[in-house]
This record gives sequence, C-alpha cells and structure tokens, in this order.
Amino acid sequence: MKRLFYFILLIAGLSSIHSCKDMLDDDGDPLLDLNETGGLIGPRALYREITDKDTLAEYHYSGLLVTKVLTPKGSVTDISYSGNTVSEINFKGFLDLDGDGTIDEDSIVYTQLFTYGPNGRLDKVSENRSIFRRTPPVPPATTPGPFVLLRKAKSLYELTYDASTAKMSSVIMRNGPDVSGTPFAFTDYSKSQYTYLGDNVSKVVREYGTVTGPVNAPVYGRPTTRLAYDFYEYDTSISPFTLLPNAYKISRLFSTEANDRESHILSPNNPKKASVTDLVPPIPVPVIRITNYNYDPQTYMRKGFGINYIYKPF
Repeated sequence: MKRLFYFILLIAGLSSIHSCKDMLDDDGDPLLDLNETGGLIGPRALYREITDKDTLAEYHYSGLLVTKVLTPKGSVTDISYSGNTVSEINFKGFLDLDGDGTIDEDSIVYTQLFTYGPNGRLDKVSENRSIFRRTPPVPPATTPGPFVLLRKAKSLYELTYDASTAKMSSVIMRNGPDVSGTPFAFTDYSKSQYTYLGDNVSKVVREYGTVTGPVNAPVYGRPTTRLAYDFYEYDTSISPFTLLPNAYKISRLFSTEANDRESHILSPNNPKKASVTDLVPPIPVPVIRITNYNYDPQTYMRKGFGINYIYKPF
C-alpha cells in the first residue's frame, strides 16, 4: 500500500510543460526545436528529458553509443560496452527510491553486470549496491556531517522470454543484505510478469515477498504485495526510448521499485493512459494518469506526461 501511496503523490505533482530549454547540445549542434513545423531529418539521438523545473536526464554519446547519463543532483550513470553490447552500468548519485516525486537524501552507488545467453538476449543482471547517509550535525554545528556507509546489498535479476515471440515475459529478482563477516543469503524477492499488445507492453504485475533457503535453491514465500501496472491506448508514433539501448532501459527499471510505472519505455509506441493498482485489497481501485502527446513531423513523440524530449542529430 505504501508503494501505491507514493505513486499517487507523484501523479499529483505532474503538470503541463511548456519549456524550451537549451536548443544546442554541448558541442553546439542544434537540437530538435519545439515548434510545429521544425524537426530533425535523418538519424537522431535522444539528448534530454526536461520539465519546466529540471533536467531529468541528459544523454552523452561516444559515436553512436550512449555512454553517460546525467540525472538530478549531480548523479551520473556510466555505461560500458563489449562491442556494441552493454556489459556494465555504474551509478553514483541520488534516486527517488519510494517514488514520491522527491529525490532522496541518501547517496547511492551501484554496479550492474549484464550476462547474455547464446542467442544474445539478456539473461541476468547482478547488482552490488551501497547506500550512504550523512551523519547528524554535532552541536553547536547545524550542518550534517560527511556521508558514511549505511548498508550494502546484492541483487540478482533473472529474465525469461516467451518462446514464440522472443519478448521478455518475466523477471525474478532476489536481494539480500551484504554484511561483512556474515554468509550472504537472499532475503526478499519479487516476480514480474509482462503482457503485450502487439509489440507494446500492456501490463506488468509485480509481487513481493520473502525468500529463504540457499542461493542456488530458493524457497519463495507467499507474496505480501501485488501491484499491477497497465498501459492503454498506444499511439502509432515513435517512442523516444527506441533510441536507447534495451539493456539501459531495463537497468533504469531495475534502479528503483517505483520505476515499474515506466515499463512502457520498453515499447516502440507511446501509451496515452497508464494506471497502477494495488491488487491486495478485495476491491482493487486503479490510480489512472492520462496525457495528450505532442509529436514532431517525423512522428517522434516530443512531449507527454509532463516531460519534453529533446533530440540531437547524429
């Protein structure tokens, strides 16, 4: 129920956006303008996600590969490749872990390693995460002290695919505290099921519970939380997220539990309606959000759900 409450707070904070922030990238190249007749012709890259108050993400490239993502409060995601395949992602900064629309004060550092099967599909993501918190001020000082390690955790995500469609059908996540001098064991799990309408994600159901037993033989307990994320009324235009590596998009979803609400970023098109429903109550009540999109002449979506998407030419 707590996860649903924070989602409601986030929806309440969304507003219409009319920002026309920097129209040049760091190299001085023109970005896609926001008028009705402009637009890029030819290959493009996603450069920024912006609101009227902040830049939510800024993408930096080496050649055709996105290698760095800058997010609020000086946060940085570095993306490493083996050839053209994402092999490792490192994050240092701050996240909105509970999805209430406010970036948390705790600092987070994590490394994700990506394992691929013989068919080239992403099979596993392993993560080591450390969370740091400032020490309280020592009177008479009022300024908090330095960041110190609060806790460490390990997570393992295992992805499966539908044999007939080759689309990702489920993700099992297990995590547990990483305590020095103590044998590691997973303590919590989540299971996510993905449903599609054509090529677009139409529904994600994620359940949470505790897990016991050895790492290689987990015993999953009865789920205590079940949330459904639905995505409706897809358009036929192009999602800006089609320009980003699939492994990065999955990493973005895994970065916080609240990010399941963004699962439509795996889709080639854009949903006009999205909802989240707590499935535990006897009569579940969905919380719905709706948007009207704005597109450029090449049918790329450039504004929706309170966010402007800025492009740059390749």
